[in-house]
Amino acid sequence: MNYSSTFHFPVQIYYEDTDFSGVVYHPNFLKYFERAREHVIGAEILSALWQEDGLGFAVYRSDMLCHDGVEFADIIDVRTSFYFESKYRTVWKQEIWRPNAKKPAVTAQIEMVCMNKARQLAPMSADLIERLSQSFSSPALS
Repeated sequence: MNYSSTFHFPVQIYYEDTDFSGVVYHPNFLKYFERAREHVIGAEILSALWQEDGLGFAVYRSDMLCHDGVEFADIIDVRTSFYFESKYRTVWKQEIWRPNAKKPAVTAQIEMVCMNKARQLAPMSADLIERLSQSFSSPALS
């Protein structure tokens, strides 16, 4: 599998993101991962893909491990890379790093599938594949 370049997305941790102990409530990590993926693809591209082509993405599978707590006031780095499993599916490797950490606090592998408005599996458009392939050093999907 040929992963893309790694994208970095900073996230400020607010008090509302945490539980009573000041540690991030675990479902929020999925939101941070989603935001990072949106920045990799681009909101304008995702919107046009839906409005013009009737295509969007859905999480097919998610595997997340919490190794360390993330706390109120941290500014975390969400590191994201991905590869094309097929013209229907992308696999995203995502990690959350705390400042000055030696290992990730949270790791995840998220599998996304492309679907049409009828919620049926659909191939990604050639334009989208081309756009996302720009982050690879060699051709990502033939």
